[in-house]
Amino acid sequence: MQSRPQVVIVGGGVSGLATAHYIHSHLGPDVKLTVVEGGPRLGGKVANQQFSGHLVDTGPDAVLVRAPAMAALLEDLGLGDQIVAPAGLGAHVWSRGKLRRLPTGTLFGVPDRLIPLMKSGLMSPAGLARAALDLVLPRRHTSSADPSIAELVTPRLGSQVFDRLVEPLLGGVHAGRAAELSAKSTVPDIVALARKNRSLYLGLRKMRRHAPPSTGAPVLVTLNGGLGRLVEALVARLGGDDLWLGNAAQAIKRVGDQYRVELADGQSIAADAVVLATPAYATAELLADLAPDASTVMAEIPYVDVATIWLSYPRSAMGRPLDGTGFLVPPEEGKLMVGCTWSSAKWPHLADDNLVLIRCMVGRRGDRRWVDMDDDTMVRRLHEELVEAMGLTAGPDQQSIQRWPLAMPQYLVGHQDRLDALDAAIHHLPGLYLTGASYRGIGLASCVADAKRTAQNVAHDVSQPPADVRPLTEVTS
Repeated sequence: MQSRPQVVIVGGGVSGLATAHYIHSHLGPDVKLTVVEGGPRLGGKVANQQFSGHLVDTGPDAVLVRAPAMAALLEDLGLGDQIVAPAGLGAHVWSRGKLRRLPTGTLFGVPDRLIPLMKSGLMSPAGLARAALDLVLPRRHTSSADPSIAELVTPRLGSQVFDRLVEPLLGGVHAGRAAELSAKSTVPDIVALARKNRSLYLGLRKMRRHAPPSTGAPVLVTLNGGLGRLVEALVARLGGDDLWLGNAAQAIKRVGDQYRVELADGQSIAADAVVLATPAYATAELLADLAPDASTVMAEIPYVDVATIWLSYPRSAMGRPLDGTGFLVPPEEGKLMVGCTWSSAKWPHLADDNLVLIRCMVGRRGDRRWVDMDDDTMVRRLHEELVEAMGLTAGPDQQSIQRWPLAMPQYLVGHQDRLDALDAAIHHLPGLYLTGASYRGIGLASCVADAKRTAQNVAHDVSQPPADVRPLTEVTS
């Protein structure tokens, strides 16, 4: 290996940019780094736009700072003083024709307090009685090594807790259906509770009692000016690195002890190590010849289309107080909307005396009604639903729609088995690394944590002298 190793990162989203940042943190100028992005801009689904006089996020609008890697990265990039905490107003669930307060003290919809659950009105008396049976039911052992979330929750707490709490909360995060999602890969905390405790409710209460005292710090935050500030800061740290925009990687080849990244314009880049920070379906195409078994596994990871719709209303059109950050919509309601954020109430930097900015999300697995709608039809349908939920008395003054095709990877039952098969399929390819939302965490914080682990592995491996036998390459994701 040359004295100054060449590392190519394919994919210029947050995963790729954070990996580049961490590799530099380890190796400094002792590495030649190239970032290849097929699109015209960096940042992936983190994007901002001007809307009704405010800079808003058209992709994710918050990051989880409870995750140590994410919090440390913001400080490292000098963004600590730009953090904006959300208003502590709570949220609602749209259930049976009414917005109902989301009970406090839930973990992905699993309650640890019965009184707030009763007061919310989300459950019928029969549903509450069924949920309370969790206190007395015998321990249940699932026969599956990787149960779905529904298999884990419904036998303990009943269908109403699942349909009206768990499903909308996880649907909002994953754009998936909790009856299909792997509990082990999406809610490992709930899996641990189920295995260690006879009752989910009592197990959660015990976990809360033994948890460190709350600091009162917010769990989710954004940045003043939007999350595009994170992308800008990461790009600024690239410094003199090679950056290829608008020239997509087409294939990865192995030439002796090195790789060759072939680009759309016919050029190629030699590399000692390659990090693929691309969606699973794109990575599958890149590895079709080099690692066909790995390509097959990655092609099995399904994705869901989603869209973010911004609507601006005159404040006088509000038919109810904005006494929360917004609401979630369970699939059983049959609505187009998956969730709605009252952004002017949630984020202090978006507060406006005259306007209310509302952010709607559509798209969940199995619901493609909206995909072929034109923008005006989609806005009309969403406005009708907002009138029903919030009593709006006027239409929106402005609208903006960002469609995100193939946006959300689905961690279906068996996801960990697919990752294990993927690891086995690339173990003979030292110097090849996979990272991103397709594998072990879809949120920005999970992507950053995985980028950090990936960079550590890259830095360690490219710093080693060549050997006849190379260690097994771990799939880091």
